[in-house]
Amino acid sequence: MGRKWNNIKEKKASKDANTSRIYAKFGLEIYVAAKKGEPNPESNGALKFVLERAKTYNVPKAIIDRAIEKAKGSSDEQYFELRYEGFGPAGTMIIVDALTNNVNRTAPEVRSAFNKAGGNMGVSGSVAYMFDQTAVIGVEGKSLDEVMEIMLEADVDVNDIVEEDESVMVYAAPDQFNAVQEAFKAAGVTEFVVAEVTMLAQNFVTLPADSVPAFEKLIDALEDLEDVQQVYHNVEFE
Repeated sequence: MGRKWNNIKEKKASKDANTSRIYAKFGLEIYVAAKKGEPNPESNGALKFVLERAKTYNVPKAIIDRAIEKAKGSSDEQYFELRYEGFGPAGTMIIVDALTNNVNRTAPEVRSAFNKAGGNMGVSGSVAYMFDQTAVIGVEGKSLDEVMEIMLEADVDVNDIVEEDESVMVYAAPDQFNAVQEAFKAAGVTEFVVAEVTMLAQNFVTLPADSVPAFEKLIDALEDLEDVQQVYHNVEFE
């Protein structure tokens, strides 16, 4: 599963290169999560999850606090969670998750991004069946054996534990996300290099060199869209 983490690192590095964009997206996601329930992570699981993710991207406390305070207001603005699926250059597979207050705006923008880069949007289910929703939690400063022992002692059900560069990655079912994190915290680990429930491709592909620029242009265009929160794909970068 190390190949999967390589792709997460690539995606995260790309996002980190534009902090204003990632902070804005997290601000919206935090607002929506807080608005759905109590604006308190201790009683709102969805909000707690988003805040855990935000920590791994170093989202400033001021942005988090502002989003939560906004959710406490009387605004009745409604957001919708949408998923689009499509194909990029050389038949690559892409999933786009969006959060929007205008469903009539989002689909045309996503479709245009696909078309301009030589891809095309597919119907619902055309791509997602080749991905698995997976919790991925990564730490530094622990060996593979230490992480295995932590998971065993906590009796957490995981899919795999992999050493990758200077990190150890734990892959688990989405419903085990909290259990994995709590096991780490009980062992004194409070910082995570990644803490996501993501869509991981079952099989990865390496693009021919002449298709790489168009693919990267497509991913950048999708991630730049205001309504797009996450972009997943099945491309492995060298």
